[in-house]
Amino acid sequence: MSEIGFSWTATPPIAEHGLVGDLQTAALVSSQGVVDWFAAPRFDSPSVFAALLDHDRGGYFRVTASNPDASCKQLYYPETAILVTRFMSPDGVGEVIDWMPPNRSRTPSDRHTLIRAVRTVRGTVRFDMECRPRFDYARAAHQLDLVPDGATFRAPGVTAYLQSTVPLERDGEDVRGSITLNVGQQAVAVFTVCDGDGDGQLPPPPTVDGITQQLWDAADFWQRWVRGSNYRGRWPDMVNRSAITLKLLTYAPTGAPVAAATMGLPEQVGGERNWDYRYTWVRDGSLSIRA
Repeated sequence: MSEIGFSWTATPPIAEHGLVGDLQTAALVSSQGVVDWFAAPRFDSPSVFAALLDHDRGGYFRVTASNPDASCKQLYYPETAILVTRFMSPDGVGEVIDWMPPNRSRTPSDRHTLIRAVRTVRGTVRFDMECRPRFDYARAAHQLDLVPDGATFRAPGVTAYLQSTVPLERDGEDVRGSITLNVGQQAVAVFTVCDGDGDGQLPPPPTVDGITQQLWDAADFWQRWVRGSNYRGRWPDMVNRSAITLKLLTYAPTGAPVAAATMGLPEQVGGERNWDYRYTWVRDGSLSIRA
């Protein structure tokens, strides 16, 4: 993945995104630290964030360095689906680590969690956070309730919880906040989407130690899975990364791989290939399984 200058003024190219998922749905995180695509509880569910399709109205979850001159770089922890977005400036180097805890069950779940860990690895970095969900392809209005340690977003048929160690303030029906971290300091944000009213079950408040344990649990899951490969040919890193991507795009309850995590992205503006790719084509799916 490339290194670019930071600017949240337009949607970056599709290639400037990393993919995270829990084997039942997935999110795209731009190389600027913006979650601009996420649908739940399944790949083909209505979107929660869709700025990838509509920058102004689609909704997004942004965690970025405040310094507009910071350059950005994205990479994965080796042999995992844990994504790191790194911000580099003369003042310091900060990272946003994104992942979804793998769902080890083959039972469909209505609760899906995106974890965003923020830390400074050199100097001092100030981070900005904005969470602006737009449910049902931005067609459904939501109600915001600020709660201790975060916020609750309620829309018809869906509830989302944001719990964060970053202090949050209301911005209309959305939230925003900022935090300055010195080297070695960390902050966390946990975004959980549930069907219905969420049964009133607010997830436990996140702690740095608890999130760190979940990070290593996720890393262990992916690395153990990769170690099960019997491939011994050339370019093993590229093969393993491709395999992880295919697994991220496979709906675990049925074993069917979707064609892509997104929809409505033609090869050229006005082009014809603007279908919803979050379904399984028999031909393409068979080739993926064979791979």
